[in-house]
Formats: sequence, C-alpha cells, structure tokens
Amino acid sequence: MENAQHPAASASGAAPVIETRGIDIVPEHERTAKPSDLFWPWFAANVSVFGISYGSFLLWFGISFWQAAIVTAIGVTFSFFLCGLIAVAGKRGSAPTMVLSRAAFGVHGQKVPGIVSWLTSIGWETSLSIMAVLATTTVIRQLGAEPGLAVPVAATVIVAALIVGASVLGYHTIMKLQSVLTWLTGAITVLYILLTVPQIDWAAVQAIPAGSTGAVIGALVMVMTGFGLGWINIAADWSRYQRRDTPDSAIIFWNTFGGAVAPVLLIIFGLLIAGSDPTLAEAIADDPIGALAVILPTWVLVPFLLTAVLALVSGAVLGIYSSGLTLITLGINIPRPAAAAIDGLILTAGTIYVVFFAQSFLGPFQSFLITLGVPLASWAGILIADIFSRTQDYDEAALYDADGRYGAVDWASIAIMVIASVVGWGLVANAFAEEAAWNNWQGYLLPLVGEHWADANLGVLVALVFSFVAAWLARRGTIRRQEGREGQN
Repeated sequence: MENAQHPAASASGAAPVIETRGIDIVPEHERTAKPSDLFWPWFAANVSVFGISYGSFLLWFGISFWQAAIVTAIGVTFSFFLCGLIAVAGKRGSAPTMVLSRAAFGVHGQKVPGIVSWLTSIGWETSLSIMAVLATTTVIRQLGAEPGLAVPVAATVIVAALIVGASVLGYHTIMKLQSVLTWLTGAITVLYILLTVPQIDWAAVQAIPAGSTGAVIGALVMVMTGFGLGWINIAADWSRYQRRDTPDSAIIFWNTFGGAVAPVLLIIFGLLIAGSDPTLAEAIADDPIGALAVILPTWVLVPFLLTAVLALVSGAVLGIYSSGLTLITLGINIPRPAAAAIDGLILTAGTIYVVFFAQSFLGPFQSFLITLGVPLASWAGILIADIFSRTQDYDEAALYDADGRYGAVDWASIAIMVIASVVGWGLVANAFAEEAAWNNWQGYLLPLVGEHWADANLGVLVALVFSFVAAWLARRGTIRRQEGREGQN
C-alpha cells in the first residue's frame, strides 16, 4: 500500500510542529475538526483586496454594473458550492482530494487529472505571489521612493519564504495562521472600503451600458474559474480532518459560505470603484493590488501593503500545500515538506519571470484560468458524479492499490475527460492574443455556434455539465460493482 499509514502525531493525538503526513489516511483519533473550522481557511484565502480587482476584470467584458453584480453573486457562490460537494469526499475517505479521485479514475489513471491539478495549483500560487511583489513595488513608489531592482527582488524572496515556510509546517499551522489572518486582513479591507467610498461616482457607474448575453456568460465563467473552480481540486484536503459522522450539508455549507461571502461583497465594491474611474480600471489590469493603493492616503499605505501581501500569501499557502500533496500522488515518493519546497522553487521562478520579463498580468492570468479551467471543470463534473453515486464510504486501502476495487485505470472517466476537454477548448477564445499568444490555438469550434459567443467561454460550462451527466450515466454500473451491489437497480 502506498504511504497508507505513516503516523503524523503522537499516540496522544498532539499535533506535531511540522506535519509529516503526506497522502496517507488520517487516523480516526485525529479527525476532530468541526464543520465550522472549514470557514477559516476558505474565508482567509478569499478576503484579500484582490477580490476588489475582479470588479475591473468583469467590466472589461463590456457589461453593466448590475449585470456584473448578478454574475458575481451567482458565479462565486455556485463555484464554491461545487467545492463543498467535493469536500464531502474528504470526510468520507480521510485522504487528500487527488487520492480520493482515484476511485473515479483508477489508481494510475488519476495521474491524468493529477497533472492538471498540479499545474492549476502551481499557477494559482504563483499568480498570488506575483501580485504581492507587484503591489510592493507600486506602494514603495507611492511612498516617494524609487523601488529599483532591490525592492522586487527582496519582495520575491520574502513572499516565497512566507508561502513555503507555512506550507512546510503543514495543516495545523495553516489552520491557526488562517484564523489570525482572517481578522487582520478583514479589518484592513474594511478600512480600505471606508477610505475609498468617497471615490465612488454612482452616476458614472449607472451610465455603463449593458453587454450582450455572450459577454455576461463570459464574465460568469471567469468569476467561476477565478474563485471556486480555481480551488476545487484541493477542496477535500481540508475536510479530511472532519469527523466521519459530520453531515454532508454542514461540510457543503461551511465551504460555500466561507469561500463566497467575502468575494461577493468585495467584487461588488470593486465594480463601484472601477466603474467610477476608467483610468484606475485600466491600471488594475497590470497591477491588480498595487493599483488599488493609488487612491489611498499616504498614512495607510504601509498597513495596506502588509495586509494585502499577507492575504495573498494566505491564499498561496493553501495552493502550495495541496500542490505538494498532488505531486506525491503523481508517483514522486518524497516527504510532503520536500514536495512543498520543490513547488516553492517553481513558484519563485514563475514570479521572477512575470515580474521582471512579462509585459502584462491580466492577459496571461485569464488565459491560464480558461485553459486549465476546461479540463478541471471536466474532472470536477466526473468526481461529483462519482461522490454522489456512492452509497458507502471509500475503501481506503483500495485507494492505494492498483489491484483493488478501484482498479488501475478507469477508461470511461479518462475518455469523458478527454472528450470534454477537446470540445471545451474549442468553445473558448483567447481574449489577449498578443499578451498570451501561446493560447491562440483555442476556439476552433466557435464558428459552429457563432462568433458572437466568442466572449462567453462556453467550453468551461460545457465541460462541467457534459462530464457530470456522462459520468453519472456511464459509471453507475462500475460503482455498483465496486461496492458489491451488482444486482441492485
């Protein structure tokens, strides 16, 4: 059995300073978390002022304030609801998300979505690190100093060290850290809103014209991939410490509420700010956090910078912790802290490239979200269908045994994911052809549905819905056989 029973705590159940558990099963005596504990990591990771920047991103689709506000409420909440559905698997199986996904894809077949998951987590944590470094440079300039080369280099080193350090320490440290950061970042975010409310020009916001249906759907897809779908591949990593008898509804609620409540409010405020000042909205595209500091009084710039960076670090910590776990599931047999450190080196390299060599942030960021969002949405649809087709808890030993009930490869799931990805990529378009030219190959099916749907990025929604329905119908017999219910209807 692969890494199935390495103890990570003493027999008394005391949490270690460094969590040594990798992708193995969490023993019953350590599963003491309450459902409400799930609120803290999700809220802390999403209360960042980065949510305010999304208001500008959405208006780039050419939609009105009210259209964007409705898109925000629906897209953010529904995407974190999907996270909650997958988090249910964590308390049923006591293992990380990508290990539990082996029940749907097979022990070796899981490596296909595992690679997508790893790239997504790496991309997210790198993006958050990039924003922290860019914000530092902008705030230093606002304070009247010239950042030069030293400031971004130092910021890169410090941010990477904070992210990697916390993720190496592991679950228990991260949970404590997130509860503290929630109050700190929440307080400064409220202060930011109070100080910038006078900047809102309601007449200008109301004057923004409404956009097309395709543009509205495109904004919906972006906000879904930017929030819940961006985290969905790690959802069960935090619920695996929940008691087995915890109600599914409690897991779903606290994931959804914790993840969605802050972004919905912050994005709507961001819509008001960006809609009031087109120049600010344009600046946010290049520096999503730093540009927000430009409208602040000087005395609050340093507290704003510190809490903004810590909030971004908070989100990146969740990503790198889980990307390390995913790396182990791909067959790289190293301790979890070492896996987190490897991902930290990749994060640092990516941050250096974008900060010092790339021309813009928004173009590569959106292209990244959409490109990986399609197969990730397909994986999510398949896994949700698998989770809620089962009537029994997972056979935990079989999750690590290719000869067990889940088998080596589930070809039906692989085929569904491949088909959904091919179709989905054909129905998304690269809106930033110059900044992200590597992504211009997509959209090959758009002529079939009409070019007016080019901004809708329908491929993400198609991949999610198609994969859920196909897996629900095609794999029911497989799941009954796995659970020994062949004769049941």
